[in-house]
Order: sequence, then C-alpha cells, then structure tokens
Amino acid sequence: MLTSRVKYPYSVAHKFVVLIVEDEFLIRLNAAEMVRELGYEVVEAADADHAIELLENTADIAIVFTDIQMPGSMDGLGLLATVRDRWPPIALLVTSGQVEPAVEDLPAGARFLAKPYVQRQLGQHLHALTG
Repeated sequence: MLTSRVKYPYSVAHKFVVLIVEDEFLIRLNAAEMVRELGYEVVEAADADHAIELLENTADIAIVFTDIQMPGSMDGLGLLATVRDRWPPIALLVTSGQVEPAVEDLPAGARFLAKPYVQRQLGQHLHALTG
C-alpha cells in the first residue's frame, strides 16, 4: 500500500489541479490524500474515459497522474498520448507497480513514478512538473 507521509519542503503557491486516474479505489484514495497534503487540488477518475470527460469539462487541470494498467477503452499510456495531443500544456505523470515504460513509449515531458511510492517521491515529481 502507498503509505509514509512526509511533509514536502516546497510550498505550492498556486493551487494546481491534479487529475488522478486510478482504477483501484483505495490506491486512488491514498494518492488523492497525499496530493492534497502536498497543497494541490485533486480531481479523480477511475478510468481513461471518465478522465477525458473531466478534461473536456474542467478548464484548470494542470497535471494528469495516471496508472498504466486500467480497464476501459484505453490504458494509461493511451490516455497520456490523448492528453498530449488534445491538451498539450497539461503535465503528465504515470505510475505502475508492474510495468516500467520505455522512455520512447512516453509522450515528451512525461515522468514515470514506480509503485509503491511515498509522498516525498510523489511531491518531487509534482514539483518538477509545476516548477
């Protein structure tokens, strides 16, 4: 399980919105709690289809943080490719505990975070994406 909460040393001056896409409810809940504790706002989706619906209807999403393996019409890598094509300014972070994608499989600028991760690691990636 994703545990170990540590207050991250960076403050988030602007409330960036992070869309968390994870089909496992408890993992999504834990990730959302970590991200909120880091000072970000959170929107949640259980699959890529719902994530795209949220992206179409929510103007202020700054980061998509998605698992790779999900049920539905596309996996996390497909979602990242769609987001990069349709919403190029959105930052991309992908995670998995089973698969580590090759660099060439990730859209430009996307980052990978292996599961299990701790809040400090997640915070470092989010901070790097939001500068």
